[in-house]
Amino acid sequence: MNTLLTADTISVAKNLLGYRLVHESDEGITAGIIVETEAYLQGDPACHAYRKKSVRNAPMFGKAGTIYVYQIYGMHFCINIATNQEDIGEAVLIRALEPTEGIDLMAQRRKTDSIKNLCSGPGKLVQAMGIHKGMNHWHILNSDLTIYPPLSDYQYSEIFTTTRIGITQGVDLPYRFYLKDNPFISRK
Repeated sequence: MNTLLTADTISVAKNLLGYRLVHESDEGITAGIIVETEAYLQGDPACHAYRKKSVRNAPMFGKAGTIYVYQIYGMHFCINIATNQEDIGEAVLIRALEPTEGIDLMAQRRKTDSIKNLCSGPGKLVQAMGIHKGMNHWHILNSDLTIYPPLSDYQYSEIFTTTRIGITQGVDLPYRFYLKDNPFISRK
């Protein structure tokens, strides 16, 4: 599994599709299938590591698999997984999940009964999964928040590639990936 995360960031962003993100918390287990990602590369002006390493973006420069949790718009949190080699500031944003376990707990956290609205965006999935800023610098392979390979019976369609959402720089780069026709992606 480590080789999955140390590959080039574009490959990791594509290959994580179909993997399961699982959080084992005191409240219970929540899980979902990763159906949408975005890649952020060090030379990319939309990447938090574009200018240089800082206290905020330090997890992006960590060992592949290091978790980077950050706040956007002063209210929502997002989760990234560091990729590539240590000291290269690159990561994959987990944009959307198909909820599979702990759906009632997710609904309670999100205050919605709509399963399609639980994890269909990076801020939504962080809230639904109970991910918090304290997980910054954790490692995705040896913590209460981890990823597992796809289930053998999970059927998914082809990977669709497009430009990223909600950014102002690097908008033309085709670094967003999602499972085509999956109803749980953030938007088409």
